[in-house]
Amino acid sequence: MYVLGIETSCDETAVAIYHADKGLISHNLYSQVEMHNEYGGVVPELASRDHIRKLTPLIRQILRDSHLTSNDINGIAYTAGPGLMGALLVGATTARSLAWAWRVPAIAIHHMEGHLLAPMLEDHPPKFPFVALLISGGHTMLIEVKNIGQYHLLGESLDDAAGEAFDKTAKLLGLDYPGGPALAKLASQGHPQLKFPRPMTDRPGLDFSFSGLKTFALNTFNNSLKTQQDKADIAFAFQQAVAETLAIKCKRALQQTGLTTLVVAGGVSANQEIRKQLLQMSQKQAAQIYFPRPAFCTDNGAMIAYAGYQRLNAGQTQSLEIFARPRWPMSELLEV
Repeated sequence: MYVLGIETSCDETAVAIYHADKGLISHNLYSQVEMHNEYGGVVPELASRDHIRKLTPLIRQILRDSHLTSNDINGIAYTAGPGLMGALLVGATTARSLAWAWRVPAIAIHHMEGHLLAPMLEDHPPKFPFVALLISGGHTMLIEVKNIGQYHLLGESLDDAAGEAFDKTAKLLGLDYPGGPALAKLASQGHPQLKFPRPMTDRPGLDFSFSGLKTFALNTFNNSLKTQQDKADIAFAFQQAVAETLAIKCKRALQQTGLTTLVVAGGVSANQEIRKQLLQMSQKQAAQIYFPRPAFCTDNGAMIAYAGYQRLNAGQTQSLEIFARPRWPMSELLEV
């Protein structure tokens, strides 16, 4: 079974082809970062228009690169949410149209389930059950994963997600978009001069809150001399606080569930300091930890093609209705 995966949830147009026995055949991605950089963030209308321009050529290209034709494709998976409504509709309408024209089934995939399953694309994937930490621009969640589609939410961000807090803090420091990588780069020049709070770690529970940490960074910046070194020190302290907070919460989640495997995925999981602190925590807990390769941390078509294969192979299909949900709880997903 060859499954074509389409991802257009935000500012990256991505496609991939996954095969039941051969694994990932090919994947391709076009990033809109350069276009949105001028505006300091994603402009939804521009994102949608660019998906329209880039998606069909990318699909044609990946079929050529894979030495396949439309006759070889057995199913299509597309990101249906969460994400920007206009961007989601581009992928959904394209996928549905191709599925109808090629007479193959199509399946709507939850964007965060795609991230959660991204480590399964590696040579040594994790085994169920495990605890998953999903950290992206719009989501920070801890989930107990028993199998595909069997998800129990343990905790989530009550305000800004970790990635969102990274981007907003980067912006107040005058850094370019995308803010997360820029802040991490600046933090490498910082010194441990400042101590930022570790939000919600002094109380029980597995929920997150990063809005106050962002405000603490702003107040610290306003009270500084605003030199380049001041900015670097703030970036360093902010990144340390986020990384340690995530490590503390993941430790609690492992202890609470009694599980010994942690999967970390989503765009923010590419941050090296976060990876370092989570790895140190897992070693102390005698737990195994899994990260996707950097190319599969950010939005990509490979994770959607893989998730789609799993659901299509289980016999799940959907009607010809174009399905897109900018807000879509993972609790509503069907078990596989």
